[in-house]
Amino acid sequence: QVQLVESGGGLVQAGGSLRLSCVGSGRTLSMNTMAWFRQAPGKEREFVAAITPRGATTIYADSVKGRFTISRDNSVNTVFLQMNNLKPEDTAIYYCAATNTILAVTTKYHYDLWGKGTQVTVSS
Repeated sequence: QVQLVESGGGLVQAGGSLRLSCVGSGRTLSMNTMAWFRQAPGKEREFVAAITPRGATTIYADSVKGRFTISRDNSVNTVFLQMNNLKPEDTAIYYCAATNTILAVTTKYHYDLWGKGTQVTVSS
């Protein structure tokens, strides 16, 4: 059974940093584009960042560009999201997702494998 498990969330003050990790188990994810999405209370799940299988291409939502960095280590089947200069509006549950395409897609409907999420809370 293929699973994605996120970790690294927590409570941080505005301006602080967190690093999220997403570990895949059950099969290699080295051929999949991986992404992070987030969902705040009462809002739709939104795209945050994506990275193509070899890491050659990354893409970010405008709201996180310049503050967040997505990366991956295929040798350990893990994707990371480094989040710097966090803001209260970044508060959400962050989800890791995988898609069978090798393109850097941003639409959640392209992703068919999801983790259960990790909570990120940024206090002002």
